[in-house]
Amino acid sequence: MESSQHYTPLNELRERQKKFQAHLQQEGIAGALLFQNADRFYFSGTIQQGQLYIPASGKPVLMVRKDWQRARRESALPQIAAFQSLRELPGILKDYRIAEPDVLGLEMDVLPANQYLNLSRLLEKTRMVDISHAIRMVRAVKSDYEIGLIRKAAHFSDRLAAMVPSILREGITEIELAGKLEAAARKWGHQGLVRMRLFGGELFYGHVMAGATATAPSFLASPTGGVGVNPAMAQGSSLRPIGRHEPVLVDLVFALDGYLSDHTRIFSMGDLPEALTAAHNAMLEVQEVVKKAAKPGVAAGDCYDLAMASAEEHGLGDFFMGGGPQRIRFVGHGIGLELDEYPFLAKGQKMPLEAGMVIALEPKVVLAGKGVVGIENTHVVTGKGLEQLGRFRENIIIV
Repeated sequence: MESSQHYTPLNELRERQKKFQAHLQQEGIAGALLFQNADRFYFSGTIQQGQLYIPASGKPVLMVRKDWQRARRESALPQIAAFQSLRELPGILKDYRIAEPDVLGLEMDVLPANQYLNLSRLLEKTRMVDISHAIRMVRAVKSDYEIGLIRKAAHFSDRLAAMVPSILREGITEIELAGKLEAAARKWGHQGLVRMRLFGGELFYGHVMAGATATAPSFLASPTGGVGVNPAMAQGSSLRPIGRHEPVLVDLVFALDGYLSDHTRIFSMGDLPEALTAAHNAMLEVQEVVKKAAKPGVAAGDCYDLAMASAEEHGLGDFFMGGGPQRIRFVGHGIGLELDEYPFLAKGQKMPLEAGMVIALEPKVVLAGKGVVGIENTHVVTGKGLEQLGRFRENIIIV
């Protein structure tokens, strides 16, 4: 195992808290109570069971049910309280000389309804508002510390791709190829879980698929779906053997120390048909167009429009990011602790890009009955455009 226990420094947590508190103060929100694992980890450095209260000014209080001792080891926050029930919230706030909030921010995009109702009964005089957008905006712009962790994850993404030629052979099933890559990733410290914020969004490492089965649509908000091993999963690798002269899509997420790198390369045993090769090369051109254009201040949706226009110039508009009317209308997504962070390079998105945002850019073509080709790399937004973190070669790798 090449990764080791990694704890978020206190100065990093304080900077995140400071940015978030500025928004609370601006909006007249007395404090925010965070339930969701990724958000609590971002602001506290631990996902131990409980809630995190961040006041508009002053120090946050991490309230932990299980395990309090472990939370004290993992989190650098100075105020960590053990508790058993949310009913103890008013008393805990009082113990830390924090007034009961008149306006309370909640993560209403992910908060279960029963938790909201419990809080409504507990804090009858408190007005509750949605704070999820503000949290996602703070998380969208990564610090140098976070970018360093994502760079490390991207390094392992490259290493995984480099393994494929030594494993890929005629007759190996999609699921066996995926399993061998996943085993290597675990050996290197992959955390196993790929977090998504979207309700119902689920992903296990990513998609390793070949030929026509890779073009099967699925419920997932992704240009690729895949047959999967059963209807309960309905995506990703199947039990189908991989044949010669078909594109092998290796689209895997490396999750290291909490942070993610999203990465796609295309392989083939023997040459691919010219139409697939040409489509893949077109996607490399689309990537370059977006990389140059995606600078601070540019609207995220404009990047999608440029990508779509480039795909149409190559006669691939009807197959760009999926096939048919249900194809995905984005070409990239923010990435960090979760796979679906701000910003989304999607049709109509007005959010301006900012330096320090991290984006997985993934122009792909899905040709029904033939396969998927294209590219994906994790990038950092800079004043000169996107800085690409993945370094493994991008052409179709012939085995």
